[in-house]
This record gives sequence, C-alpha cells and structure tokens, in this order.
Amino acid sequence: MTQGSDDLTDTTRAGGTTPPRLAARVLAEAIGTGMLVCAVIGSGIAAQGLSPNDTGLQLLENALATGAALAVLIVVLQPVSAAFNPVITVLERAGGVLSTSLAIASIAAQLVGGIVGAMVANLMFGQPAATVATTVRSGPGIWLAEVVATAGLVLTVAALARTGRTRHIPCAVGAYITAANWFSSSTRFANPAVTVARMFSDTFAGIAPASVPAFVAAQAVGAGLGYLTARAIYPPQREQP
Repeated sequence: MTQGSDDLTDTTRAGGTTPPRLAARVLAEAIGTGMLVCAVIGSGIAAQGLSPNDTGLQLLENALATGAALAVLIVVLQPVSAAFNPVITVLERAGGVLSTSLAIASIAAQLVGGIVGAMVANLMFGQPAATVATTVRSGPGIWLAEVVATAGLVLTVAALARTGRTRHIPCAVGAYITAANWFSSSTRFANPAVTVARMFSDTFAGIAPASVPAFVAAQAVGAGLGYLTARAIYPPQREQP
C-alpha cells in the first residue's frame, strides 16, 4: 500500500511484491490465529501453575507472552497475510484490499485456526482437547472495555497503514495488546476469532459461551470507531491533477 491510500492495510502488496496465492493466505491466517490463541491460552495455563496465588502476576505473564507472540507472528507472516482478526479482515475488504471471497476464506481460516490453537494449548498442558469455558465475562464496564480495546487496536493498525508505516505494525500491535491486557477490564479480547476460540478452554483465558455475543458486538462497534477515528485524523490524500 502506498502512503495516502484509503485502504486499511495491504501487507500483500507492500514493497511491490506479487499478491500471494489464495491457499497461502488462508494457511497463513489459520496458522497465525492458531498460534496466537495457543499463546493466549497456553500462557494463561502456565501462569496459573507458576503463580497460583498471585492473579496480578498471572495477568502479567499472560500479557507479555501474548504481546510478544503476536508481534513475532505478524513479522513472520506479514508478507503473506497477518490479520489474524475478523474485524481487521472486514475492514480490509471495505477498503478494497481483499475480494469478498478472500475475506470470507480468511475469516473462516481464522475461526478454524483459533479453535485448533485452543485445543493444542489444552493438550500441551494435559487438559482435555476441548472443554466449555465457564468464566462469565459480562457487564457494561467489560463491554465498554472491549469497545475501547478494539477501537485502539484498529486505530493503531489503520493509522500506521494509512501513513505508509506498515513496518511498525508488528511492534506497535504487540505493545498495544500487552498494554491493553492491563488497562481494560475485559483483558482486551479485541478479536472475534480469538473470542470464539477461548470458549473451548475452561482455563485462565476462557470465556463462557453466553458472554461471547456481547463481546463480539462490542468488538464490532470498537472496530468501526477505531477506523472512523483513523480516517478523521488521516483523511485520504487526493491525487493532484
């Protein structure tokens, strides 16, 4: 993507490279989202075992592992596709970066990859492959936190993309997610695919199925606010005649 473009982001065309094949993009999204969920859930389980009597330390361990893993995954997979998040993919489609079919395939890959990642994390720590989470995460404050966390994430990605600074996205997103784990009462899910996947692990990072619809709705609102804010701050540049 060139500086001043109205697109959200375009990691496939950065640097003038040829857009990857559909299969490669779908695989990258599945693997990236799966590894991200694996990091979220796995580090949560490890944190509970390492610091059983200190919730704050558990949250710190989970936040650092998640933020670091996300930054690395984006660096590794960005030349192919590194959204790992349906709200980012939808905004890419709205900006014309992706076709409808590719957006749908990417979101499906994110959902499937996330669920597989949850199962892998469970199995790594001797848990059943899939359990239904029982942690209820509900209430106006938590829903507001998801709006804020998602808006901040989308603003971060969109602002960097719209100003031609996509090379900073991995570090910026990793740092933001680490911080949002602490400043948001919801502990920053900010990702519908990750939210759905976390239903399948009744551990530190789990979320009860009944809490998921409100989380996803809050994330959709936050995504819209974040993108509109980025557009207001960095309006599209019109080419000179």
